[in-house]
Amino acid sequence: MFDTLSDRLNNVFDRLRGRGALAEQDVRDAMREVRVALLEADVALPVARDFIARVTERAVGQEVLKSVTPGQQVIKIVNDELIAMLGGEDAGAGEAPPLNLDVRPPAVVMMVGLQGSGKTTSTAKIAKLLKEKQGKKAMMASLDVNRPAAQEQLAVLGEQAGVATLPIVPGQQPVDIAKRALESAKLQNVDVLLLDTAGRLHVDEALMAEMKAVAGVSTPAEVLLVVDSLTGQDAVNVAQSFTDEVPLTGVVLTRMDGDARGGAALSMRAVTGKPIKFAGTGEKLDAIERFHPARVADRILGMGDVVSLVEKAAETIKAEEAEELANRMMKGKFDLNDLRKQLQQMQNMGGLGMLAGMMPGMKKAKQAMAGANMDDKVLVHMDAIIGSMTAKERANPALLNAKRKKRVAAGSGTSVQEVNKILKMHQEMGRAMKQIRKMGGMKGLAAMFGMGGGGAGGAPSGAPGLPGGGMPGLPGGQLPPEMQDFLKKK
Repeated sequence: MFDTLSDRLNNVFDRLRGRGALAEQDVRDAMREVRVALLEADVALPVARDFIARVTERAVGQEVLKSVTPGQQVIKIVNDELIAMLGGEDAGAGEAPPLNLDVRPPAVVMMVGLQGSGKTTSTAKIAKLLKEKQGKKAMMASLDVNRPAAQEQLAVLGEQAGVATLPIVPGQQPVDIAKRALESAKLQNVDVLLLDTAGRLHVDEALMAEMKAVAGVSTPAEVLLVVDSLTGQDAVNVAQSFTDEVPLTGVVLTRMDGDARGGAALSMRAVTGKPIKFAGTGEKLDAIERFHPARVADRILGMGDVVSLVEKAAETIKAEEAEELANRMMKGKFDLNDLRKQLQQMQNMGGLGMLAGMMPGMKKAKQAMAGANMDDKVLVHMDAIIGSMTAKERANPALLNAKRKKRVAAGSGTSVQEVNKILKMHQEMGRAMKQIRKMGGMKGLAAMFGMGGGGAGGAPSGAPGLPGGGMPGLPGGQLPPEMQDFLKKK
């Protein structure tokens, strides 16, 4: 989402890094370019102006201009102010505050926003997240009687998410539906009741009056404004309109995986005065995550997001399978079945593009991949090649002679050259494993680089929920070596 803005900012900062000393005019010239980049990214003008004023005031100070590395100091200031702009000061760890559910149950979460912003899907996503991650018993109710089949849509999503929905009573009005939902939630000992309110194509008096009436009977603990990131500058205007009329407590940004310029996300916190609590990152019901201002700022400045990468890996990779694979590799038994599992795990974690975007220093590699027309289809093709082999061939790649390679290529719809690339990758990984074994295994390799328990490729020490910041189930807690090697080569 922030690719264009990230490219512009990195070009500015590359020039600053290349200088041994900075004059005040150098900083002001750089800030002028940053301001243009923010405006081109659809950041609201007052927000961009205030941001540049704060950064410039700090950057022209003596501690920067007389610093040994003034360019890096300026980048750190920009990073700090980006985090503040996105709401990082609300929670000391640079993390959006959680939903306020510490009330007498059921805690009512009211979803508001314009029609087409993604309210219904976001309602189901948040309900699923609360159920699976926080163990809450949730219920959803659709108050949208204007849009055809809106209530049926929420019922279908409820089935998919495994979350109860309020039975539909034809002809019932929003306020009455809200009352019935509240009574039903109390009878069923529901922890969280999510109300999916109706939207309009634009902000009008009828929409606001309906929302106020629903809020009056349900007394919501949270009122979340759902905004489509792709609407750009207009999303900021919508947010301002809702802020003036409804007591918002937070914002949900949808389609954060799209190709929007990012201005809505950067402006929303400053315009509404409320934190961005969730970000929708895809169409699937599990494609939503807590909004982390510090991590988003790091991605914008090309610093990667290793913590999110490790968290995603920890959710995707089963500890038992990782332990078994690590043991097999240490014994030199890494075959094409194991390679296939690793490729499938990479797909489950979001594919090459997502992984490259989260890894520090991989920005240029990601651009090179795009220039070479390499996308996540590469993983699909590689999986197809391995899937076209027999069980014996996958267990013993040495069996693949020229005739067998032609058969595999024909079966997978690829070429013999691509089959050879897979085999070569497997051979190189095998050789790497032998070298690591000679150096005393993973622990010996980690000790050589002074990494202790963190390990190569793992997260920085202290990543949330992971001892030493690494990945569970692997010696030393690091990413599988062949995954690291594959990413470096690509």
